[in-house]
Amino acid sequence: MSNQNHSLNIAFIGLGVMGFPMAGYLANAGHKVTVYNRTDSKAELWLKEYKGAKAATPAEAAKGKDVVFACVGNDDDLREVTVGDKGAFNTMKEGSIFVDHTTTSALVAQELAQIAQSKNIGYADAPVSGGQAGAQSGALTVMVGAEPRDYQKIESLIRCYAKMQKLLGPVGSGQMAKMVNQICIAGVVQGLSEALHFAKQNGLDAEAVVEVISKGAAQSWQMDNRASTMLDNEFNFGFAVDWMRKDLGIVLDQARVSKAHLPLTALVDQFYSQVQANGGDRFDTSSLITLLEKK
Repeated sequence: MSNQNHSLNIAFIGLGVMGFPMAGYLANAGHKVTVYNRTDSKAELWLKEYKGAKAATPAEAAKGKDVVFACVGNDDDLREVTVGDKGAFNTMKEGSIFVDHTTTSALVAQELAQIAQSKNIGYADAPVSGGQAGAQSGALTVMVGAEPRDYQKIESLIRCYAKMQKLLGPVGSGQMAKMVNQICIAGVVQGLSEALHFAKQNGLDAEAVVEVISKGAAQSWQMDNRASTMLDNEFNFGFAVDWMRKDLGIVLDQARVSKAHLPLTALVDQFYSQVQANGGDRFDTSSLITLLEKK
């Protein structure tokens, strides 16, 4: 299963801004891909762009497949497409593997992995980072929790759309790593927002300042990719505030369980709630600066 030249029968459940291109990369690599999406018109669009088939339910999509991928919305969506009445686990064959790219709680990953194990199905939680742009360019970062034998079987498949992937431990480890990722992003975006606001308030050419400091210790992905758009008051680039709040909610729930202290993350989560209250639900995460720029 790990030989990339060997064509596999694959299902991909969920064709949102991430899943649509990810499924496309698998099809372009020569695998036989059957897609399912809750809104069927998305599956129709996918078939116009890529070679494959579509199914009416997750169960139909998953039947007889070697590997079933999912990239849906949240814990409840994931449960529905796996163990729901028309869920993939009802029809997946023994020895197949379920790979979940959704950002969820670690608990639901562990819960579903146990059910999968009882059916002799492998399970990997494999949340991604890199946003819509990373999915479209096939340059995602994938954090994986799985049994080593299962990871070896899916490694070459994930490589179709990832620039970096790593097995980080048993099921749940991928989701925990994604939480670490989101904690880092929350703090960096707030820091960058305050820095740009401060530069403007003090009469500096903020773009010129960024050009200089981005070559030093202040450099970050957010600075390289979002500083200029933040200064232009443009916030339609990828990962939405609604999704970030979902992710930070998962982080803060886990922090309470593990007694981790995340004061900055909790504060930034509240800042994002203010962005939502101001109508910025679908703005990207760099929109934190709007709270500072309000007259």
